[in-house]
Amino acid sequence: MTRDRLLIISYSPLRRDARVLRQIRLFAEDYEVTTVGYGPAPDGVADHVQIPDEIIYWHKDRRLLAVRAYQRMYDRMPVTRFLRERLETGGHDIILANDVDTVPLAVTLSPRKGVHADLHEYSSRQLEERRAWRLVVAPFIRWMVRRWVTRADSVTTVGAGLAAEYAREFGVQAEVVMNAPHHRSDLAPTPVGEPLRLVHAGNGVATRLEVMLQAMDLITSGATLDLYLIDQGDGYVPGLRRRYADHPAVRIHDAVPAGEVVPTLNGYDVGVYSLPPISFNFRWALPNKFFDFVQARLAVLIGPSPEMAALVREHDLGAVAEDFTPEAFAAAVDAFTAEQVAAAKEAADAAAAVLCAEQQVAGWAEPIAALAARARR
Repeated sequence: MTRDRLLIISYSPLRRDARVLRQIRLFAEDYEVTTVGYGPAPDGVADHVQIPDEIIYWHKDRRLLAVRAYQRMYDRMPVTRFLRERLETGGHDIILANDVDTVPLAVTLSPRKGVHADLHEYSSRQLEERRAWRLVVAPFIRWMVRRWVTRADSVTTVGAGLAAEYAREFGVQAEVVMNAPHHRSDLAPTPVGEPLRLVHAGNGVATRLEVMLQAMDLITSGATLDLYLIDQGDGYVPGLRRRYADHPAVRIHDAVPAGEVVPTLNGYDVGVYSLPPISFNFRWALPNKFFDFVQARLAVLIGPSPEMAALVREHDLGAVAEDFTPEAFAAAVDAFTAEQVAAAKEAADAAAAVLCAEQQVAGWAEPIAALAARARR
């Protein structure tokens, strides 16, 4: 039996994009999967179109952007022109388009059975803390959602808060597929350390780290914090290495490969993240690292971000700080007892079988199967 041809498009380095890799792993057995993205072909695909690194997908003609000639601008973007020369219109049965930027291309490629859009952010407010972006770029993204995402046959996004806002602002009905990694049945909770061993892994960005770092000078319980950071190349991470070179409680490590993150975290006690809500997306964040903490069987301590806080409380995973200040974060750390952390680690062990990709990917499998069941158009 001939398998349907599924094209997965993402303007990201595919081998480092955990969400897209989960899509590929889910569909590679039952569909003939072709991928489009940066970097070499991911494992398991039938074909791959690699976007050259020198083609920056977000580069736009500023003159056309300023006069809001959005369709002409999109069509002239280097990445659009490059891919339209290499992708056959009507050449695939189904297209899975990741993020808003890929959806106009996906729809105009006219797949025989339809388009599914997976929206990783609330795109029209992604960088709303920057005035120039808010005034110039956001209207273009809102145009893409209204004109093109509304033409997708089905839509998913990463959290309930984003789904509700897509429905309210644009009338887009999106189901939720959380950014949960695959279940690690080989891991178990480790004994609680004395003092507590806090850990965080992710991008080395000040807005995501400074609350926790400043809190370490306020904590009285002796807890330590290890940070595994991806250097963004802006000097911030090297600066942290100098700043904390002699600090008794803070250690800065290089990032570990994606497949080693969860096993590395497993040796700690509490996964920590305090993300001040400086934008809509920050407020409603439900990031990979939260689920990495769960798979690593850690207790979890977060700021009062609604999506993360709801899961912490639902599954008894740890604690939610009172606010996003260093003082509140430090107070929450100092309030932990070894018994509470041990109980939260056991709760994470139970939740790991629920908050995992194996449960979440049904949110992609079902709409793609519904498209596959269609007659060719």
